[in-house]
Amino acid sequence: MLNWQILFRFSKMTPMDSPARLQDRPKADRLNAAPAHERHFYSATRAFGRFGMRIFEPQLMSAPHWHGHLEANFAIDHQMEYEVDSERLVVPPNRLCVFWAGVPHQLTRVRQMGDRPMRLCNIYLPLDAFLMMTHVAPMQIAMLGGGMVILPENLCDEVLVRRWYADYRSGDFERTEVMKMELNALFRRAWLEEPEYLRRPRNQAEEGRVLSSAHIGHVIAMVRFALENLDKPLKNADVTTVTGLHENYALGLFTQIMRMPLKQFVLRMRLMRARALLVESRLAIASVAEASGFASISQFYAQFKAAYGTSPHAVRVQYLG
Repeated sequence: MLNWQILFRFSKMTPMDSPARLQDRPKADRLNAAPAHERHFYSATRAFGRFGMRIFEPQLMSAPHWHGHLEANFAIDHQMEYEVDSERLVVPPNRLCVFWAGVPHQLTRVRQMGDRPMRLCNIYLPLDAFLMMTHVAPMQIAMLGGGMVILPENLCDEVLVRRWYADYRSGDFERTEVMKMELNALFRRAWLEEPEYLRRPRNQAEEGRVLSSAHIGHVIAMVRFALENLDKPLKNADVTTVTGLHENYALGLFTQIMRMPLKQFVLRMRLMRARALLVESRLAIASVAEASGFASISQFYAQFKAAYGTSPHAVRVQYLG
């Protein structure tokens, strides 16, 4: 079973794009270590951030971190070692590796496998955008269940990755939209056959039973509804109504597939949204709490401290100074 409780045990939150090697530099150097559009992938108006892509020299991380994106890594001419929810995984070179970054993950080691300088491509796809992709429901459930999949070499290579990066950096809306459509098609094609997992999802049914497409569809519907209404008071009955199922049955189905109760999932999503607002907006902390769906500022502070081991104010200072 995926140990979701580790998400609430960090003694120190690690910034999404702050590698270990930067931590000893002066603050001004850290803030200028990457262009602004590559450094921030959060958004003040969405739950889990905005789309982004970067290619950079891989940097080791001093601690696990987690954020609200589907993340795709392409390690150009190097091998990576990850700790994912306390499990050690080896990511091979020149293969696209995809996982939900809401699971704690830490890059702990890199090994050069060619003559060229090592470069790592990261693609950040907001979770809400990923869940709106068509015809990839089995992949959506697998990723939310903590799976890490590695795509076949013949589906994605360095040439394709660099073309996507050129599209992203062009600033052309149409080129970026085509890139997202290609990602959707790539995911669909990858699931035409049994995917190759570096880490199998922890929410697959026991004893080899396969969840029906209807079950998966109901859970996706509940997740989408929760994401779209985080700023509002949410009762379990509000969320389960979208399935047309009895409330208790729908809640049991959600817990079976997601391996966590609906209320815990909603809380974690609210914390992700709050963190995004703190690091990339100047909203007052009370407004951040309200926009993230917390009933009171005291509740927000208590839940945030339990999750991140620090206060909302300290996080803002860490990012924005």
